[in-house]
Order: sequence, then C-alpha cells, then structure tokens
Amino acid sequence: MTAASINTTHSSTLDNAQAAANALKKFRVIYGTVRQHFREVEQHCGISGSQLWLLQEIHRTQNIGVSELANRLSIHQSTCSQLVDKLAKAKLVTKMRSEQDQRRVGLCVTEQAIAILAKAPSPAEGVLPEALNAMSVEVLMQLDSVLDKVIKQLGVRSHKLETLPLSDM
Repeated sequence: MTAASINTTHSSTLDNAQAAANALKKFRVIYGTVRQHFREVEQHCGISGSQLWLLQEIHRTQNIGVSELANRLSIHQSTCSQLVDKLAKAKLVTKMRSEQDQRRVGLCVTEQAIAILAKAPSPAEGVLPEALNAMSVEVLMQLDSVLDKVIKQLGVRSHKLETLPLSDM
C-alpha cells in the first residue's frame, strides 16, 4: 500500500465519520425541537401534544369517527381510542351515537376544549408534521428512501413504533 492510498483511505474514513456526525447533529436538532414543542404544549395546555392534535382535528370535523381520526394522525386505531377516552374523561370531548347507525360514534369538542385550542402553541399537530406537510412529494420520497436506509442500519425488529404519536414516545 502506498502512502497516497493510505492517506486516501484515512481521509475517506474521516469524511465518513464527519458526515455521520453532521447527520447525527441534525437528528438531535429535529428531536430536540419536537420535544421542546411538546413541552410547551403541556405547559400551556395541560394535555399532551397528541391530545391537542386530536382536539384540533375533532374541532375541524365535528362528529368525526375514531377510524378517520386515527387515519389523519397516522396512528393505530386502538391508540386513538385510548387518547379519545382520556379526552372524554377530562370533559374535552363528547361522544355522540349516530341516529342512523348506532354503531358509529361521532366526536365533538367541548367549550373547555375550544378554550385550550385558543391558547395552545401552534402548530397543534406538532412542528414535524407541519414541516413534512410543507415539503414537496419529491423531497418527501427522497427523505423516505434515506430514512428507510437508516432504519435498516438500526436493525429495527419491530415497526410498531410507527403508529405511536411522537409526543407519547
């Protein structure tokens, strides 16, 4: 091995290490920003970020069902049901059975919930979903591809985390 090839190998290792460190810093900024926003939500509102997002979606679409709500938040339906139950116990949401189909339950926010929404830091859905929704499809597809590679490198054994709200992790 020549001195030039040793320097090239050493240089590319440093470049890879520096690139990995830079990427790690960006993950820290994203994670820290998300956590900071959720702390602000809890301090101002007394509820979690996921509960705030649910309230916002229910307020936007009165009589929405749990299935549709879970789809909008990209969370599992049982997780959504648990969050709705907490909001109902706190008297922030009411459940109304449909007169046409007694199996269907629609959700409505209470006046207390509307007051919470008025004082809540925005965006109610969280800073990361808002940022992602502002990106083009092309950028999101690139990001999705790169994040798939990161997940494979982590050796993720379960993808159950993908259906949990960020504020509840």
